[in-house]
Amino acid sequence: MAKRDYYELLGVSKDASPDEIKKAFRRLAVQYHPDKEGGSEEKFKEINEAYEVLKDEAKRKRYDQFGHAGVGGNGGGDGNPYAGFGGFGNGQEVHFDFGDLGLGDIFSSFFGGGAGQQQRRQSRGRDVETQVEITFEQAVFGTEAELNLNLEDTCQHCKGTTVEPGYELKTCDQCKGAGQVVNVTRTIFGNIQQASICPKCSGRGKIPDKICSICHGKGTQRKVQDIALKIPAGIDDGAVIRLREKGEAIANGPKGDLYVNIRVRSHKKFTREGDLILSEEKINMVDAALGTEIEIETVDGLVKMKVPAGTQSGTDFKLSNHGVPHLKSSSRGAHIITLIVETPTKLTKRQQELLDEFKQNDKHGFWR
Repeated sequence: MAKRDYYELLGVSKDASPDEIKKAFRRLAVQYHPDKEGGSEEKFKEINEAYEVLKDEAKRKRYDQFGHAGVGGNGGGDGNPYAGFGGFGNGQEVHFDFGDLGLGDIFSSFFGGGAGQQQRRQSRGRDVETQVEITFEQAVFGTEAELNLNLEDTCQHCKGTTVEPGYELKTCDQCKGAGQVVNVTRTIFGNIQQASICPKCSGRGKIPDKICSICHGKGTQRKVQDIALKIPAGIDDGAVIRLREKGEAIANGPKGDLYVNIRVRSHKKFTREGDLILSEEKINMVDAALGTEIEIETVDGLVKMKVPAGTQSGTDFKLSNHGVPHLKSSSRGAHIITLIVETPTKLTKRQQELLDEFKQNDKHGFWR
């Protein structure tokens, strides 16, 4: 299926300013975010891909001139649906609040959520973002990592209920269990009623008979957590792994998610292009002319490869099934080797004589 026009996806004109593009993306990101009821991960990825191109002046210029072919067809998002929300560094966890304040609260504040309509604060812990760096080989074959993160975890004393063991929750005496309170403001137009979250019970409608003596009613405790991470074979630099409910805890609700951004260290010899591994090998001009067999360094170890007589510098050779595994598949790409024929810069007198003799007896026009 053909890709949709990036400007059309964001609902902006081709002469839209960077600020207009940013505003359009943020509006659509809220509308289609996967964590929102009715959201769409596929749509979210599409609009993020469009934004990744149009926010970059150079990429936008290439896109305007060549279309999707000018940006490689993928917008430079590296398969990361969360790239549009900015980066992080130093391997530290970064917290963001998509789930802490329900998206419904945002909409109700814009569209007149009055008494009886204001939604309660969503009971879900904060999402957490962190980074793991792996080697080129680990990205190819997969690996496991142990994450040590300092996070809010469920209080083990009260099990996240905020109530001291042996006591119970009771109806909030301020909101009478409604979870919200109504404030009346007198204006020149008359009395205006406005509903808001109950400050005493935080919208739960209940409060503890006696708060937990360990977490003091918070329901969580901050501590270092060890989290096992399985990184699949074939993962690429910039990919994001989502671990559901491995983020921070919240009282009386599920944990948030953990997003792990994968960084792959560059290799001294290999580069990667999709499922291909690329490298160069050097041979001397005599071996190139007469043909030979050489050993090629691959991620699987040394592999012998025949070089036919008369091979020219810059010739590519393919080693099938020595590239990167496809995600969720046992098949692999190829390893492409580019041969570089080296011309000697220092010759002995005898070598010069032999080459000159070869040149004089060249019947096939090799030197012409």
